[in-house]
Amino acid sequence: MLIAMAGLPGAGKSSVAGALGRKLSAPVVSVDPIEAAMWRAGVARDQPTGLAAYVVAEAVADGVLGMGQSVIVDAVNAVEAARGQWQSLADRHGVPVVFIEVVCPDPVVHRRRLESRSRAIEGLAEPTWEVVEGLREEFASWAGDRLVLDAMTDLSSNVAVALEFLSATG
Repeated sequence: MLIAMAGLPGAGKSSVAGALGRKLSAPVVSVDPIEAAMWRAGVARDQPTGLAAYVVAEAVADGVLGMGQSVIVDAVNAVEAARGQWQSLADRHGVPVVFIEVVCPDPVVHRRRLESRSRAIEGLAEPTWEVVEGLREEFASWAGDRLVLDAMTDLSSNVAVALEFLSATG
Protein backbone atom coordinates (compact mmCIF):
# COMPACT_ATOMS: atom_id res chain seq x y z
CA MET A 1 0.00 0.00 0.00
CA LEU A 2 1.11 3.55 -0.69
CA ILE A 3 0.03 6.03 1.97
CA ALA A 4 0.38 9.65 0.84
CA MET A 5 0.20 12.25 3.55
CA ALA A 6 -0.99 15.76 2.71
CA GLY A 7 -1.45 19.05 4.49
CA LEU A 8 0.04 22.43 5.15
CA PRO A 9 3.39 22.79 6.90
CA GLY A 10 2.95 22.64 10.66
CA ALA A 11 -0.45 20.93 10.52
CA GLY A 12 0.92 17.70 11.99
CA LYS A 13 1.22 15.37 9.01
CA SER A 14 4.82 14.36 9.78
CA SER A 15 3.83 13.39 13.33
CA VAL A 16 1.00 11.22 11.99
CA ALA A 17 3.27 9.77 9.28
CA GLY A 18 5.95 8.84 11.81
CA ALA A 19 3.48 7.25 14.20
CA LEU A 20 1.85 5.29 11.38
CA GLY A 21 5.27 4.19 10.14
CA ARG A 22 6.11 2.81 13.56
CA LYS A 23 2.75 1.02 13.90
CA LEU A 24 2.87 -0.45 10.38
CA SER A 25 6.63 -1.04 10.24
CA ALA A 26 6.56 0.98 7.02
CA PRO A 27 9.27 3.40 5.95
CA VAL A 28 8.39 7.09 5.78
CA VAL A 29 9.79 8.96 2.78
CA SER A 30 9.73 12.67 3.56
CA VAL A 31 10.23 15.33 0.90
CA ASP A 32 11.67 18.06 3.18
CA PRO A 33 14.86 16.21 4.22
CA ILE A 34 15.42 15.21 0.59
CA GLU A 35 15.25 18.82 -0.55
CA ALA A 36 17.54 19.94 2.28
CA ALA A 37 20.05 17.22 1.29
CA MET A 38 20.09 18.59 -2.26
CA TRP A 39 20.99 22.03 -0.94
CA ARG A 40 23.71 20.59 1.30
CA ALA A 41 25.09 18.78 -1.74
CA GLY A 42 25.47 22.09 -3.53
CA VAL A 43 22.35 22.24 -5.69
CA ALA A 44 21.42 25.92 -5.83
CA ARG A 45 18.25 26.99 -4.06
CA ASP A 46 17.12 28.80 -7.20
CA GLN A 47 16.82 25.44 -8.95
CA PRO A 48 13.52 23.48 -8.87
CA THR A 49 14.58 21.45 -5.84
CA GLY A 50 11.00 21.20 -4.54
CA LEU A 51 9.92 19.34 -7.67
CA ALA A 52 13.14 17.35 -7.70
CA ALA A 53 12.55 16.26 -4.09
CA TYR A 54 9.14 14.87 -5.06
CA VAL A 55 10.77 12.95 -7.94
CA VAL A 56 13.45 11.54 -5.64
CA ALA A 57 10.80 10.60 -3.06
CA GLU A 58 8.89 8.82 -5.82
CA ALA A 59 12.02 6.86 -6.81
CA VAL A 60 12.62 5.79 -3.20
CA ALA A 61 8.95 4.85 -2.71
CA ASP A 62 9.07 2.95 -6.02
CA GLY A 63 11.94 0.86 -4.70
CA VAL A 64 10.13 0.11 -1.44
CA LEU A 65 6.93 -0.88 -3.25
CA GLY A 66 9.02 -3.00 -5.62
CA MET A 67 10.15 -5.04 -2.61
CA GLY A 68 6.53 -5.72 -1.72
CA GLN A 69 6.44 -3.36 1.27
CA SER A 70 4.09 -0.54 2.13
CA VAL A 71 5.47 3.00 2.17
CA ILE A 72 4.35 6.34 3.58
CA VAL A 73 5.14 9.53 1.65
CA ASP A 74 5.25 12.68 3.78
CA ALA A 75 4.72 15.79 1.65
CA VAL A 76 2.44 18.80 1.38
CA ASN A 77 0.82 17.39 -1.80
CA ALA A 78 -1.04 20.66 -2.34
CA VAL A 79 -1.64 20.28 -6.06
CA GLU A 80 -3.37 17.65 -8.17
CA ALA A 81 -0.15 16.89 -10.11
CA ALA A 82 1.57 15.79 -6.89
CA ARG A 83 -1.38 13.65 -5.87
CA GLY A 84 -1.53 12.16 -9.37
CA GLN A 85 2.14 11.24 -9.08
CA TRP A 86 1.37 8.97 -6.12
CA GLN A 87 -1.71 7.48 -7.80
CA SER A 88 0.37 6.64 -10.88
CA LEU A 89 3.08 5.05 -8.76
CA ALA A 90 0.55 2.91 -6.91
CA ASP A 91 -1.09 1.92 -10.20
CA ARG A 92 2.27 0.82 -11.63
CA HIS A 93 2.68 -1.51 -8.65
CA GLY A 94 -0.93 -2.65 -8.51
CA VAL A 95 -1.34 -1.46 -4.93
CA PRO A 96 -3.90 0.85 -3.37
CA VAL A 97 -3.02 4.46 -2.65
CA VAL A 98 -4.57 6.08 0.40
CA PHE A 99 -4.42 9.82 0.96
CA ILE A 100 -4.46 11.15 4.49
CA GLU A 101 -4.79 14.91 4.86
CA VAL A 102 -4.00 16.49 8.21
CA VAL A 103 -5.62 19.85 8.87
CA CYS A 104 -5.39 22.27 11.75
CA PRO A 105 -8.63 24.28 11.63
CA ASP A 106 -7.60 26.75 14.35
CA PRO A 107 -5.19 29.25 12.75
CA VAL A 108 -3.89 30.43 16.12
CA VAL A 109 -2.93 26.90 17.16
CA HIS A 110 -1.57 26.12 13.69
CA ARG A 111 0.64 29.20 13.69
CA ARG A 112 1.88 28.47 17.22
CA ARG A 113 2.77 24.90 16.23
CA LEU A 114 4.55 26.06 13.09
CA GLU A 115 6.55 28.76 14.85
CA SER A 116 7.52 26.58 17.81
CA ARG A 117 8.57 23.44 15.97
CA SER A 118 12.16 22.48 15.39
CA ARG A 119 12.62 19.45 13.19
CA ALA A 120 16.40 19.86 13.08
CA ILE A 121 16.68 19.14 9.37
CA GLU A 122 20.14 20.44 8.55
CA GLY A 123 19.98 23.24 6.00
CA LEU A 124 16.19 23.59 6.06
CA ALA A 125 14.64 26.71 7.53
CA GLU A 126 11.10 26.28 8.76
CA PRO A 127 8.55 28.09 6.58
CA THR A 128 7.07 31.30 7.87
CA TRP A 129 3.38 31.73 8.63
CA GLU A 130 3.15 33.93 5.53
CA VAL A 131 4.44 31.04 3.38
CA VAL A 132 1.85 28.72 4.93
CA GLU A 133 -0.91 31.25 4.26
CA GLY A 134 0.21 31.45 0.62
CA LEU A 135 0.16 27.66 0.33
CA ARG A 136 -3.33 27.61 1.83
CA GLU A 137 -4.50 29.81 -1.05
CA GLU A 138 -2.89 27.48 -3.61
CA PHE A 139 -4.06 24.22 -2.00
CA ALA A 140 -6.17 22.52 -4.67
CA SER A 141 -9.52 21.00 -3.83
CA TRP A 142 -9.62 17.22 -3.81
CA ALA A 143 -11.01 15.19 -6.67
CA GLY A 144 -10.78 11.81 -4.96
CA ASP A 145 -11.31 10.17 -1.60
CA ARG A 146 -9.12 10.83 1.38
CA LEU A 147 -9.15 10.60 5.13
CA VAL A 148 -9.08 14.01 6.81
CA LEU A 149 -7.62 14.14 10.31
CA ASP A 150 -8.12 17.13 12.59
CA ALA A 151 -4.82 18.01 14.26
CA MET A 152 -6.71 19.40 17.24
CA THR A 153 -7.41 15.76 18.13
CA ASP A 154 -4.62 13.99 20.01
CA LEU A 155 -2.08 12.09 17.96
CA SER A 156 -2.89 8.62 19.32
CA SER A 157 -6.59 9.03 18.48
CA ASN A 158 -5.76 10.26 14.97
CA VAL A 159 -3.41 7.31 14.44
CA ALA A 160 -6.13 4.90 15.60
CA VAL A 161 -8.61 6.44 13.14
CA ALA A 162 -6.03 6.24 10.36
CA LEU A 163 -5.23 2.59 11.10
CA GLU A 164 -8.93 1.71 11.04
CA PHE A 165 -9.34 3.57 7.73
CA LEU A 166 -6.28 1.83 6.25
CA SER A 167 -7.49 -1.62 7.29
CA ALA A 168 -10.88 -0.96 5.65
CA THR A 169 -9.20 0.35 2.48
CA GLY A 170 -6.36 -2.09 1.98
